[in-house]
Amino acid sequence: MKVISFKLCPFVQRVTALLEAKRVPYDIEHINLSDKPDWFLLASPNGQVPTLFTDVGRVLFESVAIVEYIDEVTGLTLYPSDPVEKAQARAWAYLASKNYLTQCSTQRSPDARTLVDRAEKFGAAFAKIEQRLGDGPFAGTELIGMVEIAWLPLLHRAAIIEARSGYDFLEDFPRVKAWQEVILGTGLADRSVADDFEERFTAFYLAESTYLGQLARKRHGHVCDGEAQCAVEDIACCS
Repeated sequence: MKVISFKLCPFVQRVTALLEAKRVPYDIEHINLSDKPDWFLLASPNGQVPTLFTDVGRVLFESVAIVEYIDEVTGLTLYPSDPVEKAQARAWAYLASKNYLTQCSTQRSPDARTLVDRAEKFGAAFAKIEQRLGDGPFAGTELIGMVEIAWLPLLHRAAIIEARSGYDFLEDFPRVKAWQEVILGTGLADRSVADDFEERFTAFYLAESTYLGQLARKRHGHVCDGEAQCAVEDIACCS
């Protein structure tokens, strides 16, 4: 399998995290969404990442379709066997994915008031999953599943923001906070992104133009470690 990727795309990380969790070998190619190659536009009808080239020579697009395909054709499923529980898992996974771009815009807030307003709306998703979580480490069970895979990009990015800026999107959600620690403790987050992901992430979301970047500068004396190599419109090219 080969995944076509943009390094900061949370939808791509959902796919690669699943591949890592299931220990499926794969190749990855990162492209510039501001200058999409012709072969990519021919392969992906909507011009978005992730795009998956399967082992049988077929091309898939849209992350939700890709993760369903991967889970179905590679080893044991990460969904519950009970039909109702499986449907519920799909619904909770959808709640995560529909907030990926909400998180992106929240992290790019230019001032404190905008951040507070956006974080309140974004936090509604965490408030809902907070009520869902049970006593087990993985959404009330002992095994990682598709719900964890879907929420991993949100939790990973929230952890980086907290470490760099001191701003904690999860401070009012203790169960989610504990869940975040367990999921990140699996190592899947680090294995499912490029080696320079955090550098690129902080360069874009903790730039001087963002309020979180200003908090990071006060905290560490600098804004970020690198130069941003993407634009806001690039994020919209993920699905």
